[in-house]
Amino acid sequence: MKKRLLLGILIGTSVLAISGIVLVLLNDSPVNPSTLLYTYDVVNVYPHDHNAFTQGLIFDNGVLYEGTGLYSQSTLRCVELETGKILRLYALPNQFFGEGITVFDDKVIQLTWRSNIGFVYDKLSFDLLREFWYPTEGWGITHNGSHLIMSDGTATLYFLDPDTFERVGQVEVHDTGPVTELNELEYIQGEVYANIWKEKRIAIINPQNGQVTGWIDLSGIEDSENQDANNVLNGIAYDAEEDRLFVTGKRWSQLFEIKLAALE
Repeated sequence: MKKRLLLGILIGTSVLAISGIVLVLLNDSPVNPSTLLYTYDVVNVYPHDHNAFTQGLIFDNGVLYEGTGLYSQSTLRCVELETGKILRLYALPNQFFGEGITVFDDKVIQLTWRSNIGFVYDKLSFDLLREFWYPTEGWGITHNGSHLIMSDGTATLYFLDPDTFERVGQVEVHDTGPVTELNELEYIQGEVYANIWKEKRIAIINPQNGQVTGWIDLSGIEDSENQDANNVLNGIAYDAEEDRLFVTGKRWSQLFEIKLAALE
């Protein structure tokens, strides 16, 4: 029997506007009255560049795309999963701190932290195609097939038009209260998976109303002894064809394929 954490009733509303339609979602009647709790089983372990300060992770057509951070060290890279070999690399100008990435159609989209500038690259060549502006910090980014979904370290998820990058909606993420520090994002089977900065857990979020429907506890997946305090869990990728879930962290030497296991 799955263990569930009963949520209290949430008072208030969330507003989501997409394509000019405003939806008011009443939180005093939660869509999901309980939050599922998960642990994990490790299926496979792959090598990961221990110098990569992972900010974004995507699995697409058999390879990983990874965005790394830190000033003067930020990159966009294509990586061979099985070996960790870097197949292609683009170094960002030194003044940018790279953040989350996503692959949309034939392009890679990458955020930066505090520069309010994002980059769009050709997926195959990494040629820089354009830049775009946003008013907040940039943390994580994913998409649902029609809209980009972006985090900025607060409890807000923003929905962006993938062509104009204009904000077309937003939703506040909550469990028993607001869930802040939303970081790297991945859209998986209709839900948004989000790393929480400096926590060893991932939130599973209903993007329609911001309700957290599950928590994945990843305690113990990486030995943190003698690690820098900033080398935390960060990086979620999903292979939709094979139904494989991957996680890693900043400057971790390993990338893990995991299966979720509901707590009983």
